[in-house]
This record gives sequence, C-alpha cells and structure tokens, in this order.
Amino acid sequence: MQLKRPLHIAIIPDGNRRFAKRLMKKPWKGHEWGMEKIRSVMEWSMENGIKMITIYSLSLENMEKRPRQEIEYLYNISRKEMKDIIEGNGNFIHKYKARIKFIGETEKLPEDIRDLMRSVEEKTSSYNDFHLNIAIAYGGKQEIAYAARMLAKKVKNGELDAESIDEDLITQNLFTSGAPDPDLVIRTGGEKRLSNFLSFQSAYSELVFIDTLWPEFSKSDFLAAIKEYEHRKRRFGA
Repeated sequence: MQLKRPLHIAIIPDGNRRFAKRLMKKPWKGHEWGMEKIRSVMEWSMENGIKMITIYSLSLENMEKRPRQEIEYLYNISRKEMKDIIEGNGNFIHKYKARIKFIGETEKLPEDIRDLMRSVEEKTSSYNDFHLNIAIAYGGKQEIAYAARMLAKKVKNGELDAESIDEDLITQNLFTSGAPDPDLVIRTGGEKRLSNFLSFQSAYSELVFIDTLWPEFSKSDFLAAIKEYEHRKRRFGA
C-alpha cells in the first residue's frame, strides 16, 4: 500500500560552496543561489500538498569554523531577505502565506538580525497555509541540552517531578516545540550524514541522500525523493 505524502520535510541544503567553486566564484556566492532554490522548493511543496519545510540554514559549527567573511556575507543575505519580507515588496513568503519560525541558539546572532527575525515572525504570524522553519545558529545535540536545562530548572523550582520526564516533555522543550517531527529528511550534495540536524526529531524520519548540489536541486529530484518516501514502509523502530 502506498504511503501518504510527507507533511513535513526537513532539508540539509549542502553544496552551495562547491557549486560556486565549480563556476570559479567566491565560495559564499553559492549561498545566493541557494536562497533562490528555497523559493522553488516552497513552490514545489505547496503543489504537492506538503505543509511544512525545515531548512538547515546555518549550524553552530559553521559559525565557528567558516571564514568570518563568508559568515558576514550570509548574514547580509539574511538581512536583505528579512527586510524584504517585513516591507512586503511582493516577497514570495507573502505570496504563499508562509509562517516563518527561526529555531536555534539565536542569542548568538548579531542583535540587528535577532530584531529582524522577531519582526519577520510577527509579520507572518497570521499565515497558516504553509510553515517554513529556518534552523540558524542551530545544533541538534545543543538543542537537546537546552531542553534538558529547561526541564532541570522546572524540577529545581518544584514545578516538575523528575520521574515524570518522558519523550513528550522533552519534545515540548525543544526549539521545534509545536511542530510535528519530519516525515522525510533530504540531504543534497552527496554526503550521507545528518550533521547534527534535528537529532531528536529525526529518530524515525525517512532519509534520502541526493548527489546533486543544492543550487542544482531540481523539481525532478524533489519529486523522486517524495516517491521514494511513498514506497518505503515506515516502522517507527519496530
């Protein structure tokens, strides 16, 4: 029996830097093309009844290890896109009535970016046709540690019995609280690992790895990943 289509797809958009290098451009130039690809993926998702996408935008590890100039370039791309959303300007987010949520250790980002993020979330808070989660300054292990700290504080304050802590309580204290776990995780660029992305939430997700670099990721690649998901038998650990 064919499975239903995924409602929530998480994406690790790998390959921006390699694509730019192939074209003899600066490594971070590929991130501009990567941003354009997100627009396409949202369109394909809505055409196929998928209601939520979570994009791995910037990991904590990359913030620490990538050249400062590249990180600043990424920040500038983000600033430009968020200002465009806030001002309207026919941005694709408004076209698709997509509600945006930023997940991660956002306190580690520049203050002006945090302000823009809050404004974007407020600007899109009434939308419900589509949900776009952007993982920025994000790490899956760090997210679990964050949830553990939140629960530990509640235990210390007498608000919670330690014996009552279970999977559901941990889920409620993750950055993604309120969102369903991803049905499908897609990674482009040929690597076959999750790279600290949604470590807790993807425990039972179906994984599809694609060799295509993210800027070259096509509609046919996207539909092939969905088709593969539909033909798998999900066991949820059984």
